[in-house]
Amino acid sequence: MSWVNEAEPSQVITMAFNATQYSSESDVISQSQDGYSTGTLVSLTVDNDGNILGNYSNGEPRKLAKIALAKFSNPLGLSKIGNNMYGATDQSGTAIVGTVGSGVGQIFTNSLEMSNVDLAAEFVKMITTQRGFQANSKIITTTDELLGELINLKR
Repeated sequence: MSWVNEAEPSQVITMAFNATQYSSESDVISQSQDGYSTGTLVSLTVDNDGNILGNYSNGEPRKLAKIALAKFSNPLGLSKIGNNMYGATDQSGTAIVGTVGSGVGQIFTNSLEMSNVDLAAEFVKMITTQRGFQANSKIITTTDELLGELINLKR
């Protein structure tokens, strides 16, 4: 026989069942808890060390992950992919990946970042929305005028 856990097949095992059962009801003699009650994830926070902390409904926080940071020798050489994402190029060099404290950068929690919004794209969205609103208001005005003419025709 081939044992998959590399146990010795010729090993002798002896068992002794020296147990006593008394003729009575079962009773719990002692009861203790060595853990926490069940909880669901309520919120996530990030600390200054880059740890992602999950706060649970039972009041117990737990470290879930750590944020990795990347540093490039030429950050201006990164290519813009879109949606505030950048990709490495030959001009940017290879990424040096690490965590907070390894020399690649820091994380500042509860601080406001400078805007990295593409203003041209946002203005286009705003103008499109404004034109849509104007068109809808013209439809309402035209409908109101038609209903007014309809009421005048009935008189």
